[in-house]
Amino acid sequence: MTAATGERAHGVLLDLDGTLLDTAPDLIDSLNRLRAEQGLAPMADAEFLHAVGHGSIPMIARGFNRHPGDAGFDALRDRFLAIYAESVSRRTRPYAGMEATLQALEAAAIPWGIVTNKPGWLTTPLLADLGYAGRPACVVTGDDLARRKPHPYQITEAARQLDLPASACLVVGDTERDIRAGHQAGALTVVALYGYLSGDDHVEHWGADGLIGQPAELLRWVADPAAPHRQAIAV
Repeated sequence: MTAATGERAHGVLLDLDGTLLDTAPDLIDSLNRLRAEQGLAPMADAEFLHAVGHGSIPMIARGFNRHPGDAGFDALRDRFLAIYAESVSRRTRPYAGMEATLQALEAAAIPWGIVTNKPGWLTTPLLADLGYAGRPACVVTGDDLARRKPHPYQITEAARQLDLPASACLVVGDTERDIRAGHQAGALTVVALYGYLSGDDHVEHWGADGLIGQPAELLRWVADPAAPHRQAIAV
């Protein structure tokens, strides 16, 4: 892990689940609704938190001990996603401090975007429901399965949409795949420690340029291009 001495980014690329938004409540509620349909008791939120950040496959694995290729796995996953689509924004909210952070970026004319492995058919209504439609400078979703994070394509494509080289962007995420994708694209990377991490996540081995404990801390990594000496935005 390096300290990014003298390095500042001029665009910010945020992961969605566990970084921009706390989507866990709606995802866990949906999984427990599916368990109820299957005649099973609900599971505690804590049993799912780590799986939430990794998509529907580990959610089904955790909730039903089924894995890709197992009998009934695809049907359970499809039903889970259908339930989730019906309540994608019921309890999901931005993390505390995130809105003020986004406003600071916007006030400084620093473009920010979203890079997520969540498919577009779930991402688009979620952002619209929460008032983010049209606000990010780019939204790159995970519909292209072959080039999702940790593949660097989403980062380089998002940077292109920001009209910046990837090396001028800061990638913020709460999973190792976020950091790997950012590194392979040549971007600065920071781990959002407030996201869906567990004791099995050894962030010190991910090679991130830094760690943040709350959204506002990412501003220390971002320069105001309008400032005479490109000073970091004050936190």
